[in-house]
Amino acid sequence: MALSLLLTFTALLSGCISARRRPNLDRIFADARTRTGKRPLLVVPGVLGSQLVNYVTGETVWPSVFRSSDDGLSLPVSPHLSGNRDNLVARKIVDTVRLARLVPEVYVYHELLVALEKFGGYREGDWNNPGADGDHDTFYVLPYDWRRDNVETAGDLIGRVEALKRKLNRPDLRFNILAHSMGGLVARYAAMYGEADLPPDGVQPVPTWAGSAHINRIVMFGTPNEGSADAFATLHEGYSVTEGLRRRMPLLNKLSREDIFTAPSIFQLLPHRGATSFLDENLQPIDIDVYDPAVWRRYGWSPVTDPEYRERFVLGRTRGDNAPFRGGSLEELDAYFSVALKRARRFHEALDVSTENAPVELLVFGGDCEDTLFAPVILFDQKKKRWVTLTRPRAFRTSTGRRVSLKEATAAMSAPGDGRVTRRSLLGQDLAGNHRTRSLFGTALPVIYAVFACDLHGALQNNKTLQNNALMTLVSEVMK
Repeated sequence: MALSLLLTFTALLSGCISARRRPNLDRIFADARTRTGKRPLLVVPGVLGSQLVNYVTGETVWPSVFRSSDDGLSLPVSPHLSGNRDNLVARKIVDTVRLARLVPEVYVYHELLVALEKFGGYREGDWNNPGADGDHDTFYVLPYDWRRDNVETAGDLIGRVEALKRKLNRPDLRFNILAHSMGGLVARYAAMYGEADLPPDGVQPVPTWAGSAHINRIVMFGTPNEGSADAFATLHEGYSVTEGLRRRMPLLNKLSREDIFTAPSIFQLLPHRGATSFLDENLQPIDIDVYDPAVWRRYGWSPVTDPEYRERFVLGRTRGDNAPFRGGSLEELDAYFSVALKRARRFHEALDVSTENAPVELLVFGGDCEDTLFAPVILFDQKKKRWVTLTRPRAFRTSTGRRVSLKEATAAMSAPGDGRVTRRSLLGQDLAGNHRTRSLFGTALPVIYAVFACDLHGALQNNKTLQNNALMTLVSEVMK
């Protein structure tokens, strides 16, 4: 408790950290990294952060510069989400990516893993053969198929941890978790509900904290705890792999909106009910039920509303010419869409329940220097007689002729964040019900420590200032 209070006040006084020079982690942790007995650590990457390999052909389908000729990244589509499987499996975390021969490698999780070993004094452990000393000073990486349902992934996490504890002969062992982006949602659900599935409609989710038998603390980098409007934009438009190079290297737009549409996990990144915000042409809030399929059809969001896509779906031409998909009925397509949205709603409700007296502590690290999409604008195009949804600020004219400037649109549509996740979402300040714990950070979540820096979402885990603070909270805890 004393440590929690100290960390809380340290973060509160530090505010938004933007150092002129990067911290010398080698020097800062010279003594700490030699300290033994540190609690073991699980590293859970975010969406896109695990390598996907065809277990039949051995081909690496993600990440790769070019699309596979045999596999799409789209999952099969049916209302039975657990059965929508293909030949792709997660093999390892995405360490580095070389996008082209003449382009330098892009560090994804490489610098984070190096920091754990070089500065934190951890060694990477083997899930299958952890050894006698695998219960301390060790980190284990959890790759997973980031397209699939997050509740399913949380159950896999718990199952793997239980098996690891049996190998270590340590039934009492509790791990810290270091998670990036969506990985933080997986970790939170695992802590709150263990391997349990979501309850059916009409049944209020009640956390059992079954996962707290295995999880001590969750350190989150850029986790969208109340969802992300950028996830909505991704479902509507597709996903650009590169954030800074998207205009110069358009061929790197690997994930089409047709790919994204088949991934239940992306629906589960949508803004939660209490944090959903859409604006009309006058930049005034409008009531939108993001979980209602009829709303998506009205505004033409996602491929499910596209007649051309629907025709190709029936013919089986939505996953690549050589993909093993024979097509389906429009009834199956619409049923899948309804189930995916309903599943997202229930996932959000499960995470949004009161966490008073939670046995698992949360520490959050994020960015708050970038204009980040918070509220898309919905316009009606009188000439084309259709709705247009703006997910990036731009100047426009209203139906009455009033000109809305880029500056005005940016101020209304954006909020401080890391370019994908807002500061408020990371802290969970707008969760449904507006319930509050005694956290000094104005959040319903059991946050004991929060630090912000100036960096983009995909680079937070490699930010040296954030690594400095995260390592401090991890290496300072030595198991008794």
